[in-house]
Amino acid sequence: QVQLVESGGGLVQAGGSLRLSCAASGSIFSINAMGWYRQAPGKQRELAARITSGGSTYYVDSVKGRFTISRDNGKNTLYLQMNSLKPEDTGVYYCNYYGFSRGDYWGNGTLVTVSS
Repeated sequence: QVQLVESGGGLVQAGGSLRLSCAASGSIFSINAMGWYRQAPGKQRELAARITSGGSTYYVDSVKGRFTISRDNGKNTLYLQMNSLKPEDTGVYYCNYYGFSRGDYWGNGTLVTVSS
């Protein structure tokens, strides 16, 4: 099992920045990709950013140029640096670890609220 704990959410004004962290523990092996999903009120969960074990990154168009995903393998921590935040970035952000042979692991989420 993999346990994921997110932190760093909060209330910020539009144009501000936040850095989310996801601390992983447990049996962290055969993980092929790590990502940040988000779910806005009344909407489906969507993938915001992902980084593969090889270091390739993906960003949904709406966050490109504003968000940066990174990881610290030594600390087993995944990060999401969010700059130039917009009210439409508001939602619960979930950390996800995925392994081809293991499936998905999820954190409980951290709330990001961007005020206009």
